Amino acid sequence: MTGPLLAVRGLSKRFGDGVTLLDNASLEIAEGACWIITGDNGAGKSTLLRALAGLEPAVAEAASFAGRAFELAEYPDRVRRDVVYVHQHPYLFQRSVAANIGYGLARRGVRGDERAQRIAAAIAWAGLDRVRDVPPARLSGGEKQRVALARAWAVSPRLLLLDEPTANLDATARAQVLALLRELAMAGRTVVVACHDRELIDLPHAEQWHLADGRLERQR
Repeated sequence: MTGPLLAVRGLSKRFGDGVTLLDNASLEIAEGACWIITGDNGAGKSTLLRALAGLEPAVAEAASFAGRAFELAEYPDRVRRDVVYVHQHPYLFQRSVAANIGYGLARRGVRGDERAQRIAAAIAWAGLDRVRDVPPARLSGGEKQRVALARAWAVSPRLLLLDEPTANLDATARAQVLALLRELAMAGRTVVVACHDRELIDLPHAEQWHLADGRLERQR
């Protein structure tokens, strides 16, 4: 593939009450890049990630994924399968950790031994062996975040969008999540993280971007 993995030009998002969060923003995310997006509360970081994931209606002058153009407002399934968004407060089904991790695999048609192997690998990667059969109601906030990351990791997305993954976690849980994020970055996964966390901002090889007044500007 030549060119960026995801390129969007002239991205705009305006609400009916006159609020503009994204104003002709543009970005080009290379394969294997790690982006850290900062910005004040309310600047539109979550809105930006959700728009890039096809979860928030937005308009763009042009967009392409892996070199193929697409309409952001008509987000195609071929892009949706390769882009995963993880919410700050991830939703988990009222089933076991293993079943939650297997959900995305099942939706993609992964069955039988392959699905079991990929679930086991994701559980091991996220350090969730002790809670694999535990229902979500009994998990801590950090464990829920690691389940969400493992669920995303299991489907091997080409682009992973993470919204404040360490927010509201205690020191131990935060350290565990940070370790997973560092591993993703060092492994060459394409990751975009919206955050305020200084240690995330300082991830090795990360490009730091700042969102303000609807525009993205590179900081370093």
